[in-house]
Amino acid sequence: MTPRRVLVTGLSGLIGSAFRKHVGDAYTLRALNRRAVPGVETHRADLGDLAAIQPAFKDIDTVVHLAAAAGDHQAPEDIMRSNVVGAYHVFEAARAAGVQRVIFASSGATVSGWEREPPLSHLVTGHYADAGKITPLTHETPLRPSGLYGASKIWGEALARHYADAHEMSVICLRIGRVKAEDRPTTTRDAAVWCSQRDIARMIQACIEAPPSVRFDIFYVVSNLRHGYRDIEHARGVLGWTPVDSA
Repeated sequence: MTPRRVLVTGLSGLIGSAFRKHVGDAYTLRALNRRAVPGVETHRADLGDLAAIQPAFKDIDTVVHLAAAAGDHQAPEDIMRSNVVGAYHVFEAARAAGVQRVIFASSGATVSGWEREPPLSHLVTGHYADAGKITPLTHETPLRPSGLYGASKIWGEALARHYADAHEMSVICLRIGRVKAEDRPTTTRDAAVWCSQRDIARMIQACIEAPPSVRFDIFYVVSNLRHGYRDIEHARGVLGWTPVDSA
């Protein structure tokens, strides 16, 4: 069988590199990147330019959209260009090219504003006795971004819903936890939101392999966390994915 053709935006980043290492030669990979990715066909273009990125989507089965201006330390104009305009361009280019599925890298920042108040404020500061028993946030919990970055990811999820409905494209949104270069928790808050590189790579692959009946969905991606607050049972039930690493 011909390997599935997968376009990854931001393949040279931390998560993209972990994914590439995990899947090996299972897929025919193409990168949409600002710089060349050694050993991978790379289309170099800026997400802010729709015409420039469109050739990267030709003959692609699945798009994994990882590229973003990540975190609230980014300038607002960069968040707008990469995460708002850029996300629209990725979905529109995928639609025009007849791509079957887009996997959108969202973020736990879409709901991390709940950490401002008890009980989650106790949890993320390590005051576990004060936090008490936590009811996990699910994909149906009201959104509460913690900043412009989280708000931009909510826009991406709304785009995903629209394209799934209007264009019958399969779109899966991943609210990814804290993936770190050290590949381990390094702060107290990490104990509540950390995700290993292996677990996110496995999740992306699970989404690529998900049946066509998964038309639209949202999943949290975190590792096994004793003090976590984001639901992983939904991903287990729909995709059969469960984390293998623990904090």
